[in-house]
Amino acid sequence: MAQKDIPPEVISRVAELRDQLNYHNYRYYVLDDPVVSDAEFDRLMRELTRLEEDYGLATPDSPTQRVGAQPLDKFETVRHRQPMLSLENAFSEAEAREFDERLKRFLKTAEEFDYVLEPKMDGCAVELVYEQGRLTVGSTRGDGYRGENVTQNLKTIRAIPLNLREEKTGAPELLEVRGEVYMDLPEFKRLNEDRLARGEPAFANPRNAAAGSLRQLDPKITAARPLNIYCYGVGEVRGHSFDTQWQVLQTLKEWGLRVNPLIARQRGIDAAIALHRQLESQRHGLPYEIDGMVIKVDSLALQERLGAKTRSPRWALAYKFAATQATTRVLSIEVNVGRTGAVTPMAVMEPVEVGGVTVSRATLHNEDEVARKGVRVGDTVLVQRAGDVIPEVVKVILEERPPGAQPFRMPENCPVCGTPLVRPAGEKVTRCPNPDCFGSQTRSIMHFASKAGMDIDGLGEKIILQLVGVGLISDVSDLYGLTADDLIPLERFAEKSAGNIISAIQASKEVPLWRLINALGIRYVGEATAQLLAEHFQSLEALMAADKEDLLHVEGVGEQVAASLREFFDNERNRALIRKLTEAGVRGLPPERRAAAPLSGKTFVFTGGLSRFSREEAKAQVTARGGKVTSSVSAKTDYVVAGADPGSKYAKAQALGVTILDEAAFEELLRGGK
Repeated sequence: MAQKDIPPEVISRVAELRDQLNYHNYRYYVLDDPVVSDAEFDRLMRELTRLEEDYGLATPDSPTQRVGAQPLDKFETVRHRQPMLSLENAFSEAEAREFDERLKRFLKTAEEFDYVLEPKMDGCAVELVYEQGRLTVGSTRGDGYRGENVTQNLKTIRAIPLNLREEKTGAPELLEVRGEVYMDLPEFKRLNEDRLARGEPAFANPRNAAAGSLRQLDPKITAARPLNIYCYGVGEVRGHSFDTQWQVLQTLKEWGLRVNPLIARQRGIDAAIALHRQLESQRHGLPYEIDGMVIKVDSLALQERLGAKTRSPRWALAYKFAATQATTRVLSIEVNVGRTGAVTPMAVMEPVEVGGVTVSRATLHNEDEVARKGVRVGDTVLVQRAGDVIPEVVKVILEERPPGAQPFRMPENCPVCGTPLVRPAGEKVTRCPNPDCFGSQTRSIMHFASKAGMDIDGLGEKIILQLVGVGLISDVSDLYGLTADDLIPLERFAEKSAGNIISAIQASKEVPLWRLINALGIRYVGEATAQLLAEHFQSLEALMAADKEDLLHVEGVGEQVAASLREFFDNERNRALIRKLTEAGVRGLPPERRAAAPLSGKTFVFTGGLSRFSREEAKAQVTARGGKVTSSVSAKTDYVVAGADPGSKYAKAQALGVTILDEAAFEELLRGGK
């Protein structure tokens, strides 16, 4: 029926019913405060359904469309505009405090942070995309960069608004919302009872049930499952701005999105830890499962400064509750050689299910840790798999130790090459010092070729072991001298596969500079630090020439990293390797320079108390204008900003002739003055 032929009162009534049903959905699922009975809600829904069917007025954002669309053949892939990074985990108060100290070291401050504290839901992470206030796309987290398009399934969850509420805050042009889909425990129990009654297998836990329900190709199945959601953050936003994470959460509620009522904002890590204890004590009384508390820096400006590591933001931490544990028996203790020569003992155990995963190996970290825990072959041990980390041995059940079990001793010689092992004074790690050790050699090449390094497609562990084993390569520079004729005679190679590998190796000759830095395998330098170094120095040659003081001027680089970088580049063997790579045509492409900011290239040090700014605000003003803030004064410092009662930095600045600004002069400089 054409729109012009539909009675105006019908169109008006349909709009009225949709508004009423959306409002009642909001009251029931978001506020948990319904104002009509279920029977009245059902009556309104039946009336709207009838009118839409009779007059052809159904639209994708109508409340009637939550019952599910037609089944799909497969899920499409959705790329997230901003990565959905995973969180770094902590399992103790000490690790939570180390997180806090790490932030302070990175930002070079002693001030306490405001933290937003959120229950960590044990469910399935999703992203909801609203355009002009209307839900257009919903996807799973996937690998963090791409997820599965489950829009129709997410629309069946009544706690997810199809249109944002705009009474208090107008809807933004674009809003990416991140949330966790989960299942309440009573609903999960009923679902499993129904499945068992129908002769179907029960779900192992609510998380599996939620994830499995979201990935049904038939949305009608999802619609029949009791799914819910709590939203916890945003990705890309256009047409609205936020200053803090707390503001984000409060605004999401105003837009009609469901936010956990147990969220809190506290100042300092002590308050965060206290709330974690409280939350852990009440976790078993909650109607849903949580496995910890997420700690987030509240200030979004500080979040931006802190940035992210490769797979997790620096400004957030998943402070987990006690990990799931199980007991098993140690069959043997092996030692593995890593790419830096580190020799790590590993417990090989009878397979056991821990936290829903079958494990048969657990790290013992180092020789001291084995001795401290007293792990012996034959022991019954308590193991835990905390989050996604490698399982570890918690303790030995001494009462079940078999007679004759012998203490573990680290071998005197490398298990791979036979070289005598060394343990430098003051270090816990035992190492193989042989740079030509097959173990560390192959691990170094694997790291160089990995996704985080030069990203050489198809060059995996088995092929590298084969190439080193037959003597075709001994270090990473040898990769660039390989030809297809070298590979064809080897096992598992044909003309096409050999050609593909050679093409992938040649294609890796030009990569972003940070990839090349990371691929070199420098101790303590991961992807995130490599990116900071690439941004600062712009070339490998400049990084190699930098002295320790230059390195310490890079925000996020401390004493340990700076010392490791200099040790690596001062080593003639490493310099020779880099020369060979350069001669082979390998080069790191510098990152694009950002547009010059007013304080670009200028270095500031603060001393004394400021009256118009907090120390964090003053630093943020500098970094927002392209400047850098360091904690120590040197001849390379451009300005020392001195407040009340300045310390020794003031005297050092005078001695070095560094320009000293009072607070008024600092403000003038920020305004663009000289």
